[in-house]
Formats: sequence, structure tokens, C-alpha cells
Amino acid sequence: MGFVKISPLKGSLLKPGNEGAIYLLVVDLEERQETMATSEAATATAAGTEAQPHKLEKKWTFWFDNQSKPKQGAAWGTSLRKVYTFDTVEEFWCLYDQIFKPSRLPINADFHLFKAGIEPKWEDPECASGGKWSVTSNRKANLENMWLETMMALIGEQFDEADEICGVVASVRPRQDKLALWTKTAANEAVQMGIGKKWKEIIDVTDRITYSFHDDSRRERSVKSRYNV
Repeated sequence: MGFVKISPLKGSLLKPGNEGAIYLLVVDLEERQETMATSEAATATAAGTEAQPHKLEKKWTFWFDNQSKPKQGAAWGTSLRKVYTFDTVEEFWCLYDQIFKPSRLPINADFHLFKAGIEPKWEDPECASGGKWSVTSNRKANLENMWLETMMALIGEQFDEADEICGVVASVRPRQDKLALWTKTAANEAVQMGIGKKWKEIIDVTDRITYSFHDDSRRERSVKSRYNV
């Protein structure tokens, strides 16, 4: 089986908490996007059908947000960077293995995986009327496993309400790490409960998980949960 090989991205810098290294990796990967796409096409053409990648049903985009050293007066979202859009299984595994693991994030930084065309912001039209299911973790290994299981479920279209899902966010914080699954229509309780129950099975948690509306987050500092499962 052929796949796009991503050469080592400054691998010696891949150490947890190394904010500068993560930033360099993101910039490096942004610059490689076009080159890698060209390389994939060339490899497939040269090797014939044996090198055909496994296409996903949708395109997905990785994002990176580093709020560990915010600039004074900077508006929210200014540190958010669109990193790489992919549509094959092979690209996903290359990207995940080399970069997109929460254990490599500094404190107060996030990785996002969203459907291509949707920005991980409340203001995005696809997210504006939505909300998110959230789960917290005190162990990095748990966050990493839940992040991976969720991503595989998303790109593998395992949710019955797949069209309702925007993406997932892994957040590393000083006290508790958090994973959040963003959806489009917060007011549709039946749909959100179905997604929440399925997600809870996927990430294999027994504790109650909660759903909050983005509108509430905009207005209030302490966000209340609207649904739980």
C-alpha cells in the first residue's frame, strides 16, 4: 500500500512544553502542504493502482492554537493557525504520528480537527448556533487516547448524525485537560443526546459528560451545562 511519506519535521524538537518547537513544526508543515500534495499525485501515477491512497468521505483540517504566551491586547483567535487539510487515511496517520498528539502541546495550547471549510470559532456560520460536548481528564494518556478515538470516529463517519458535527478540540491546561466535540445545532436536544451517547461509548468513559451552548459561553463567564449523558 502506498502513502504520502512526511519526512521528519525537526523531530529533535518534539518535546512536551517546547512552545517554539511546536510553532516551527506548524509553520514547516504549512509550507509543505502543496509539496506533499504534488508528491502524492506523482507517487500514485508512478506506482499505478497499488499506490492509490484510501480516500476519506470528507476533507478534514488540523488547526493549532497556542495561548500559552498571549500578546497583550490581542483579540481572541489571533493565535489560531490553519495547519493542514487532508482527505486520505495515510495522510491522517502521518500527521498524527509526527505532530498532532496532545502530549506534545505546551500548557494552554490546543489542537483542533474540523471539517474542511469550518473554522473552530463561535463566529463561524456552521458553529454559530451550536455547542459542544465536553469531557475532562487528569491524565495525559487518557486525553491522548480519547483524542485519537474521536478523530478516527469522525474521519471514519461512525456517527449517525455525522452532518451535525463540526469537529473536536484537545486542550492542555494546568489543572485538567479537556476534550470538546463541537456540533452545529445546539437547540436540537434529541440530536445532541444521540451524539453525546455515541461519543461516550467511543471514548469509553463512565463519568457523566455535559453539553453547553456557544451562546451561553459568549454571554457568561461561568457556563452552565444544558444537557448531560
